Amino acid sequence: MANRTGTYIAFHAGGTTDPTASDIKYYNVLKAWDANNDIDFSFVNSHDKTSAVRDSSKWATLQARLKERLNMSKNFLLIVTADTKLDTDCVPFEIRYGVDDCKLPIIAAYPDYKAVLFPNLLSGLWPAALASRIGNKTATVLHIPFCKEAVLHAITNYSLHDIKKLRAGSNQYTEATHRSWGLLAQCEAADRNYPKPPTSRTLLTGLQIPAKKDEGKWWNGLRIK
Repeated sequence: MANRTGTYIAFHAGGTTDPTASDIKYYNVLKAWDANNDIDFSFVNSHDKTSAVRDSSKWATLQARLKERLNMSKNFLLIVTADTKLDTDCVPFEIRYGVDDCKLPIIAAYPDYKAVLFPNLLSGLWPAALASRIGNKTATVLHIPFCKEAVLHAITNYSLHDIKKLRAGSNQYTEATHRSWGLLAQCEAADRNYPKPPTSRTLLTGLQIPAKKDEGKWWNGLRIK
């Protein structure tokens, strides 16, 4: 049996290895946090555990490598941006295999948001493979802002070994936890009513509600420009 201690990291690479041209830049941020001895951040990267896969690899070979990496993982960090849904091969495959076969909890990290208090308002960013599994509660997903405090806490505390800490479907950190990480001050400065939800009764039932233009950015945290 594989030693399942790693964190699998998925993102839309956009068919490029340019470190500034796609979401790979966020993967490189994670590696920089891990390499910086002055930052209290460390994780076991499942992508370092197997042979490197070239972008030109045939799909069957790539699938085999991705499965090998997922089989060695304890959790699954998915970087979610406006481009994530554009990935029609790797990301959907990773989600399907990671959830359906490996039973991994997904940590969905949003680089464009300073806080994620009402993740249903961000459902428009979710790939179909993720949205359907949240909807039928076959996936266990923790939605977080992409900051080192949230990422480190999530990958350290939530894995397949203690998945029962989370409920099936969507989960998010509390307002108090966001505040302890210093993530709400700018949001509150921009909107004195933040973080009161626009229709809290609907949100608390876990139902998706139609969002007004830009509503998601205000209720989840000031969007980073």
